[in-house]
Amino acid sequence: METVEEYCIFNRNQNACNYGVFMGSMAFLCCMAFLALDVYFPQISSVKDRKKAVLADVGLSAFWSFMWFVGFCFLANQWQVTKREDNPLKEGGDAARAAITFAFFSIFTWVSRSKQTTPDPNRPHQIQTDHTRSKQTTPGPNRPHQV
Repeated sequence: METVEEYCIFNRNQNACNYGVFMGSMAFLCCMAFLALDVYFPQISSVKDRKKAVLADVGLSAFWSFMWFVGFCFLANQWQVTKREDNPLKEGGDAARAAITFAFFSIFTWVSRSKQTTPDPNRPHQIQTDHTRSKQTTPGPNRPHQV
């Protein structure tokens, strides 16, 4: 019986495969944590705690942008130096290119997430969400004007 040896498609470098799996898993968990924070955010009454939550969101989004950039460069480099004879059946090439593409587009996704949550210096009291803003009503014939 012949033993089949499994190896990473990225230049037989197991670190490249481990990095991609780790980054994807941790980014998913981070997204779930921020989803929970977004649900909990309207109940946070302290402005200082809200500020910490927003700054943590901005900081982690910038961190993940950098990590996906590193991942893209690392995976693309390992794919570039992979020898054709290491993959004679040409298996997994599409998956490797998809992983590299995903890492590339994740950079822009996390950068845009970071920019969306960055407080505007021109509006110092911007740390609010649509859930916490007061609703404005238009005055009607039987309703007084409300602010």
